Amino acid sequence: MKEIDPKRAVTQIIQRLSLRKPQAEALRRLDDIVDLIAPSKETDVAVARDAVRAAYGQLPDAAFEDFERDFPSICFALATGVGKTRLMGAFISYLYMIGKSRNFFVLAPNLTIYEKLLADFQPTSAKYVFRGIEAFAHDAPLIVNAENYEEGRGVRGTDFFGREGAIINIFNISKINSEVRGGNAPRIKRLQEYIGESYFAYLSGLDDLVLLMDEAHRYRGSAGARAIAELKPILGLEVTATPMSVGARPQAFKNVVYRYDLPDAMEDGYVKEPAVGTRANFDPKSVDEAALERIKLEDGINYHEHVKVALESHARQHGVRVVRPFVLVVTKDTAHARQVRDFIESDQFFEGRYRGRVIEIHSKLSGEETDENAQRLLNIEKGGDTDIVIHVNKLKEGWDVSNLFTIVPLRASASEILTEQTLGRGLRLPYGKRTGVAVVDQLTVIAHERFNDLIERAKEDNGVTRRLKTVTIGEGGDVPASKPVLVTAPCVVDQMLQEAEAQAAAAAAAGGPPGPYDPPPQASTPGLAEAASSFGCQRPEEFALARTVLNVVLPNVSKQVSSMRDLQDPKVIQLITETALATQKVDEGQFVFVTPERAATVVEAVCKQLIERTIAIPTLTITPKDQVSFGFRAFQLDLKSWNYQPLSRELLIQVLRTEQRAIISGEAGGELPERLEDYIVAKLMDFAEVDYDAHAAILYDLAGQVVAHFRRKYAEEEKLRTVLQGHARAMSEAIFVQMKQNMWRGQTRYRVTLNTAFDQLRPQTFDGSGTGVMRDFRNPPEQLNQIKRFIFTGFTKGCYKMAKFDSDTERKMAVLLERDPDVRLWMKPGPNQFKIFDSDGVPYQPDFVVETDKEKLIIETKRSSELTDAGVLRKAETAALWAFIATQAQAALPGEKSWSYLLVPDTAVLENATVGGLISAHVRLADTDLRARYDLH
Repeated sequence: MKEIDPKRAVTQIIQRLSLRKPQAEALRRLDDIVDLIAPSKETDVAVARDAVRAAYGQLPDAAFEDFERDFPSICFALATGVGKTRLMGAFISYLYMIGKSRNFFVLAPNLTIYEKLLADFQPTSAKYVFRGIEAFAHDAPLIVNAENYEEGRGVRGTDFFGREGAIINIFNISKINSEVRGGNAPRIKRLQEYIGESYFAYLSGLDDLVLLMDEAHRYRGSAGARAIAELKPILGLEVTATPMSVGARPQAFKNVVYRYDLPDAMEDGYVKEPAVGTRANFDPKSVDEAALERIKLEDGINYHEHVKVALESHARQHGVRVVRPFVLVVTKDTAHARQVRDFIESDQFFEGRYRGRVIEIHSKLSGEETDENAQRLLNIEKGGDTDIVIHVNKLKEGWDVSNLFTIVPLRASASEILTEQTLGRGLRLPYGKRTGVAVVDQLTVIAHERFNDLIERAKEDNGVTRRLKTVTIGEGGDVPASKPVLVTAPCVVDQMLQEAEAQAAAAAAAGGPPGPYDPPPQASTPGLAEAASSFGCQRPEEFALARTVLNVVLPNVSKQVSSMRDLQDPKVIQLITETALATQKVDEGQFVFVTPERAATVVEAVCKQLIERTIAIPTLTITPKDQVSFGFRAFQLDLKSWNYQPLSRELLIQVLRTEQRAIISGEAGGELPERLEDYIVAKLMDFAEVDYDAHAAILYDLAGQVVAHFRRKYAEEEKLRTVLQGHARAMSEAIFVQMKQNMWRGQTRYRVTLNTAFDQLRPQTFDGSGTGVMRDFRNPPEQLNQIKRFIFTGFTKGCYKMAKFDSDTERKMAVLLERDPDVRLWMKPGPNQFKIFDSDGVPYQPDFVVETDKEKLIIETKRSSELTDAGVLRKAETAALWAFIATQAQAALPGEKSWSYLLVPDTAVLENATVGGLISAHVRLADTDLRARYDLH
């Protein structure tokens, strides 16, 4: 493979692997260190140590003193859940791409991590660590492990032709440890005839072997350290979340060159937020220890069940996989664990509903039980057959999952609860990133008796507790004690069809005639009594055909018609009828006894109801016809608040949260730039949006303004240089914020394609937990801050029979829409109903979509104080532009109504308000000059 420039390799790997901020920084530091010490068999370890110490000995996020080994070895301490395995993949890619090494040895501390590493290094894995790396796209690295090394793969080359690609050895530490029972050497150290020496000796003789140590704190013992030293690698790369040796007297690592702790990961949104939960209005001292444990377990399960519903609702609404959560119960000892399990699986605990859905993990289980539970533990993310895991101390490194949302620690102190060893088990995000849904993004500890202690620790702003949230369980709390209920709300046409079918079935069961079923005295949904018998169905097979038309055929037909009104065309009805009959035969595997004439009658009735009860929302595709161009205008920086101070040779920094002190050097070393502006320009070039060749003049102008600003403060050249040198990064970040406010974009023309004339109204799901959750929309809740927990009903003009509101202003708007005679239909759209994205790529979900006799509207309600918020205005402009484009795209279609956007303040949603009045006062139109920029197809 052709070697590439190291800096270019770093950039490519960061982009191709989509590395997170801490992973990218770790890779950059490896690049710097490789350049510093040029690792090889001949490297002077003492000289290399001094070079790395000078660079990373006194940084706030590093603590380097010594390699602590006989070869250069550096540690990257990254919090659990940030992605250490992917980082190892980035390290290997980098060292291979620059030609530094093609032989790697990855060390695992136990069997669990060994198996996970083997899986993640396979191209077939969804978590493949090299996905996107061009160097490995056609010639994947050869993986050598404990099961196949004796075949000679690692010696022959990457294939049977002996080609020299990357070779990655993955072994468990037990396979190379020199201390083996009976005094025998490990198999890897025994003579292999095909190479004339042991495979271990072969590896130790390689002149480019790089050692990567996962969970590096497990290799500081004498035996493990000795085995590692015998490998004689040119470089050691250690990754761990806890850079401390294990044992009775743990010692901090001295070779840490980058540290990214759990609080940082929480702050940046890479892991779940820890929360602490307790029962509302409960005094834990009022009960004995046994009763307290029972209450905590019950409340933990109550919370777990609500999490389960929230996860399912999120999955349905966003079209993502369903996550199956579980509860982790931490017990005092093995006897306590067995006692807790017996109670959970007894009839006394929720009537035995969790019997068979519990895993008990500790060292005293029988072999068969241990193997069975261990397998369930490994499959817990995809199995869905476990609700509760009980453990004492057997969950070692490598077992951290994304579907743990609730921890119930029994008889544990506050300090024990808040260790990374406990919380770290469940901090991984189920979808890899925050969703904005609190329950999905949260790990909750049920700790009634420790609640106040944990909150006090949070106030101290130390460790993982500095972002601790609170959750109360019980009536009046965040999570009610009642069993959660998932309520599904289909669109009103689907609901009408279901009710009509139920009425027909009831009539048939009562001995009614086989002809059209008589409508019931009243329908369960107001205004649907007449419509319920309007589908033209007489028999069950005809209702089945109607469902096929509504849910299968029409979503595809919407791509073939230009307007929903085309569903009245006899030719379209004939096409739908033929497709529905053919589809139903295929689905049911048998002929359906519905004549073409009866089928046409059913199809015509379904289409009629769809037209009358659905707002047709078109789906559009907007693509640029020209190359998108942008740049930055010259402008004057606002520097009034800039008052950076010169850095002395050593600046003492004390972290307020931990009171830890660090020394930062004021000298960066290396050659001094010819121009003081270069300090700033060099940092501005790091931003991806900045093209130096195109923006050099502006960059130097802005940097010149900064230099001039501080020259007026510091006449001495040396002081001025230390200000710019020490604060260049912070200055560049502040400058770039102002640059984005002065960005210009070229007049790009766009092609607009009408994909579908109308989009299917998908079912919406709500959490129906709690008493009295169903409520008539005309009745506001007694406590307005509780409005989000209610499901409102009673609508006659809604496209859905149920809705949830985020504020009482939204409920009042629904009242206004139901009352206004000019309003035909309205709806609260669910997630992904609209394909609207703002300029930052954030999806936008409007509050209301309304159809009047004359037009269609997107309506957003906001507090008056929020109308000038930048985010609100950005979304408003985006929605107004969508309305403009949608109107233009359908302008040539007869009978189609125009779209408009309304941003309505809460103060305007009054008893005497009408939609017409709101339109005249608050409609927001897109710039009509945009017409020339869009070609409509």
